Amino acid sequence: MRAVFQAELDQIGGQLVTMTNHVELAMSRATTALLDADYTLADWVIDSDRDIDRLKADLDDACFQLLARQQPVATDLRIIVTALSMAADLERMGDLSAHVAKVAKLRFPESAVPPELRPTILEMGEAAQAIVAKTASVIASRDLDRAKELEADDDIVDRLHKDLFRTLLSDRWEHGIEPAIDMTLLGRYYERFADHGVRVARQVVYVVTGVMPMRPAAEWVSESG
Repeated sequence: MRAVFQAELDQIGGQLVTMTNHVELAMSRATTALLDADYTLADWVIDSDRDIDRLKADLDDACFQLLARQQPVATDLRIIVTALSMAADLERMGDLSAHVAKVAKLRFPESAVPPELRPTILEMGEAAQAIVAKTASVIASRDLDRAKELEADDDIVDRLHKDLFRTLLSDRWEHGIEPAIDMTLLGRYYERFADHGVRVARQVVYVVTGVMPMRPAAEWVSESG
């Protein structure tokens, strides 16, 4: 029975990695659609959000089934409860990717991103994609050192978010209110996407150590549990 239970726990981990891979692809294509004003690709991202939602529903069901049948405790219980929370974060990351794609569609056939902000948005998209790729690795390996790196990666997105606002508030901004609103929303979408990736990493740390890290990543320690 224990071997079967462990296999089911491993399957939940695999489902989380699958969700993460879907989210990574969605954000990558959403950024491309945004910068290239690609209506078809934006539609694909929005449609793919339903697949991410379905994956979350399947994972939730698997977790609830295990809770009901196995009545897990200690580390096993942490794994299942944390998987539910991680799935919610990943589902929200999929939503944020779809929001980026919707902005791309809204301004078609023009790009929603003014020329001077294209490098910033491109870098934010690349940083967000790197975060979710690393998140998949952290889920699969439970590597605490790699989990810590996500805090620093999130700082990069936060810095870019601030750079974007400096441009919007500059006297040199000449694109008016509507593009400023678009860019404000986009900056928020990328910033929140990165935050959810960090939340997932913290929950992996909780699974491994039994302690939810609320302090800086440099102070995360492995504790028995």
